Order: sequence, then structure tokens, then C-alpha cells
Amino acid sequence: MFVFMTNGTYDYLASLQKKHAEQQMYLMLNPKTALLFHETEGPSIFKSGRKYEVIEAAGTMEQTGFAVMNHIPVTEEGRPVFEYRFKTRAKLIEKEPGFKAFRLLRPAAGDTYIVFTLWKNESAFLQWKESASFAQAHDKKESLDSPSAVQKIFSGPSYVSQYTLPAEEE
Repeated sequence: MFVFMTNGTYDYLASLQKKHAEQQMYLMLNPKTALLFHETEGPSIFKSGRKYEVIEAAGTMEQTGFAVMNHIPVTEEGRPVFEYRFKTRAKLIEKEPGFKAFRLLRPAAGDTYIVFTLWKNESAFLQWKESASFAQAHDKKESLDSPSAVQKIFSGPSYVSQYTLPAEEE
């Protein structure tokens, strides 16, 4: 499975989503931009955009909710370790109230993976961040053995982007 993402104006991306209604496409927005997230086994319908391979997935994508994308630059050397840690994770997030979907996305170009989560709403996401399962999943002793391991796995600082998947206008 692949994910393709492209940014643009809300109106343009909404018209693209409507034109390709048979596709699994999710329109997201935040105060700075709109994003169209296309999940497919086939090629993208986008003329330009970013391509990712889904290497770990849980839950079901939906047209409404609160999406969080943790963008994590990973060295070539660190890719196998990074992916292994996600494939062997405890999978506690899936049991959290308000959880909808998880995708670990490997970039087709570049070094920045995306850890994508979809929640019922922002409140559910914030509650998860305060939970014991979040603390366990992000325990630095468990996830990284030493500062030198961090240097070998990550090629730069991570950053988070958040989006709302608005309910369709009636």
C-alpha cells in the first residue's frame, strides 16, 4: 500500500477529491495549508506530490477526525533499526479511546519518515499524550540505547504537523 500527499488550496483539493470519489482520499487542513492524503495500492492521481510506502498500519482511515504527523528524518544506516522498533512496538496506541488509525510511512525520496495517527478529535489525541501508554512508547531508555545511537539513526530534528479532517458540508 502507498500514500501520496499533496498540498494546495482547500477548494482545489476538495474538487480533486470529489472528481476522484472512488479513491481513498482524505482532505485535511490546518491554519497554514490544506493537504490531500491518497491511500492506494495503485498509482497516484496527483500530478505532483510526495510518495510513501505504508510499512506498518493499524485502524481504519475515516473522513473526519484529527490527524497528527510526526516527521522523522532517519539516516540510511538507521532505517532498519527505526523500522524494526515500530514493527515490534507494544501496539498500545490502538487501545486508546478516540484512536482511529496509524500508519508508518517510508519516504520514496528523501529521508523523512512520517508517523501518522488519526484520532476522533484533538481532545482524544491530547488525552493519549498524557497516558501511560504514551509514556511507555516514548521511554527514551527503552527506545534508544545511547546518544551515539541517536546520531546513527536520526539525520536531523523531527517536527510535528497537525490537521483537521472536517466533516463534509451538506
